[in-house]
Amino acid sequence: MRGAILLGIVVMLAVTLVPTLRSVIQQSNDTVALQERVERQRVTVEQLKKQAALWEDPRYIEEQARERLRFVRVGDRAYSVTGLESDRSQEQTEQEPVVAAPMANDSAPWYGKVWQSIQIADRPTAGLSR
Repeated sequence: MRGAILLGIVVMLAVTLVPTLRSVIQQSNDTVALQERVERQRVTVEQLKKQAALWEDPRYIEEQARERLRFVRVGDRAYSVTGLESDRSQEQTEQEPVVAAPMANDSAPWYGKVWQSIQIADRPTAGLSR
């Protein structure tokens, strides 16, 4: 009889403590995840502060204006090299094969042309330059 009562008490304690322990473990995991997130955000904030400090320097602003916006000072000469991209695009078009898209049969009736155009639309046109 004592064993049954003791077993009942142990079961009741287990039933009441297991959910509580589970929530404590879940909360500790959540706390660790939030601390990691806070640390990542802290690093991001530090990087943004460094970047904001750079933008306080007039020399950095001038450098960015020259690089990004192609600004020049009064009296300076700016040179732009052109034609490099067109040479590259010509080299690429010479290397790629050109395949013409198939055409619908002109002698077919209008509904035949519609059906042919549907069939042609399903065929790949590899190498077709756009």
